[in-house]
Amino acid sequence: MTALEWFKSSYSGNDGPDCVEVALTPGRTYIRDSKTENGLELSVPATTWTEFIHSLRGA
Repeated sequence: MTALEWFKSSYSGNDGPDCVEVALTPGRTYIRDSKTENGLELSVPATTWTEFIHSLRGA
């Protein structure tokens, strides 16, 4: 597996202490705390992540 490309939400500022980072692959979405880059990662199926985002947007 190649290295994951992590990104923060465009709503997260660079000065904020509490940020979640996400890395997307075709089949899975990886989530981690930006303050602990070498810490635990949560992995969910890509479809589950998409459903979660749509529920936040009220879609």
